[in-house]
Amino acid sequence: MYADLLSKIILHLEESKQLKLMPLIAVIGPTASGKTSLGIALANSLSGEIISADSRQIYQHMDIGSALPTPAERKQAIHHLIDFVKPDQSFSLAEYQALANQVITQVISRHKIPILVGGTGLYINTVSQNYLLPDSQPDLQLRDELTQLANQSGYQAVHDRLSAVDPQSAANIHPHNLRYVIRALEIATHTQKPKSDQLAASLYHTFYIFIDWPRDLLYQRIEQRIDQQIKQGLIEETKSLLALYDQHLPSMSSLGYQEIGDYLRGQISLDQALVLFKQHARNYAKRQLTWFRKIKPLYSISGLHLSELITTLKTVTLDNEYLP
Repeated sequence: MYADLLSKIILHLEESKQLKLMPLIAVIGPTASGKTSLGIALANSLSGEIISADSRQIYQHMDIGSALPTPAERKQAIHHLIDFVKPDQSFSLAEYQALANQVITQVISRHKIPILVGGTGLYINTVSQNYLLPDSQPDLQLRDELTQLANQSGYQAVHDRLSAVDPQSAANIHPHNLRYVIRALEIATHTQKPKSDQLAASLYHTFYIFIDWPRDLLYQRIEQRIDQQIKQGLIEETKSLLALYDQHLPSMSSLGYQEIGDYLRGQISLDQALVLFKQHARNYAKRQLTWFRKIKPLYSISGLHLSELITTLKTVTLDNEYLP
């Protein structure tokens, strides 16, 4: 398995030179699939640096709930674009794309291999597929109108409006992800083009590595991670954040913080919060799987062999001749 992966990576690096594109490796998969561990192993084996593609790990003070790489893990490999945005600070997809492109260029200038690691599909695609993102001020009136529509008629009504003008984006964005649905409608309204048409020539030649687990085992891993997060102090972390930040912020309404926040506000019991947290995490994993399986070509690694692969990667270093 390792030999096949290494040969594919070497071929990818050679193809990148022939195409005169910057090489990029993307480690993708659902939540709790083992992306961080594999990314670190690849970074060490391939002389690479990691660029996070996780929309929650950008935030400061949210280490436990976002499953931020630990200090020990960050010592094993260089990580970029984590732990740098305040929870109440706005941060757009366009800003992420610009920063990621800047970091990737810097990594390659050091003759290192950039490794994009994360589970946020829009972050992965906006970099690897070079979305053309309008860096304009938000249309607050349109956002308010669409939010009212969602409150009155349900999220599906807003999603249906997106389907009418941009069916491809609608197919890729879950109806309950209201923020992304509204943003896609905003882009289509302002540019008179669907968001899915906002593409330019790619800057990179990307090799996608997908970690694939049997569904039942993936769900076990998700539930075990949540149990561990509670033991690590997620309740206390959420309480500290709620003392400083509004519960309705995008950062505070993300997976885990929303459910634990409802518990801390006395709206539900802790048992109910954990049941909902695990259910929402499983649903999120389903949406991630749907998103990533549309990416072609995709090199899949069985999660059942992930530990063995990581152990082998620790014993091998890529020859310098293949580096950018």
